[in-house]
Amino acid sequence: MIKVSVMYPNKPGARFNHDYYRDTHMPLVKKLMGDACDHYTVDKGLSGATPGTEATYIAMCHIYCESVEVFQRSFGPHAGTLTADVPNYTDLTPLFQISEVVVG
Repeated sequence: MIKVSVMYPNKPGARFNHDYYRDTHMPLVKKLMGDACDHYTVDKGLSGATPGTEATYIAMCHIYCESVEVFQRSFGPHAGTLTADVPNYTDLTPLFQISEVVVG
């Protein structure tokens, strides 16, 4: 199992519509990827490690797939559509990481 993490850095003045991301964008990701997306989670940053500090990321999602190949095969054809939707919820540039899930 792999996890594709998409992270949005928490920058002063950034715009991020959590409701749109949760209720529209991520369901679109799941719809377009179909069964290749085993499941996904959405995180909303609350705080840094020290009380009173800002969260490093304003939001994150984690998409779980069987393998990197399955992810690439199911996400790739829809990358343009999904990228075009980003301005509907943020002005941030996301960071991506693909990880192997070793404990689940």
